[in-house]
Amino acid sequence: MTGEVAGLIAERVTTCPDVVGLSGGPYGTVATYLPGEMVSGVAVRDDEVEIHIVARYGRPLAEIAESVRGAVADLTGDLPVNVTVDDVRTESELQGET
Repeated sequence: MTGEVAGLIAERVTTCPDVVGLSGGPYGTVATYLPGEMVSGVAVRDDEVEIHIVARYGRPLAEIAESVRGAVADLTGDLPVNVTVDDVRTESELQGET
């Protein structure tokens, strides 16, 4: 799997209804580095894909993680996809953001 797929994974993840965005992790280290760009929140490795998200409050987090895995399954093949929820935002927090 090439690193370029990280951008496609990021696009798919951010279209999941309960995903507010991607997160680089607590120290900003969850990323895939490509020539001239970085895809934050998605780390594509030889043996796994790591995705860190910010979720919308309300739905069980395990269900959100499973929908993320499902959204990227055809891109990740047989690699395990580890989804970590780094933060949760309420509707009122989201409405306050511009």
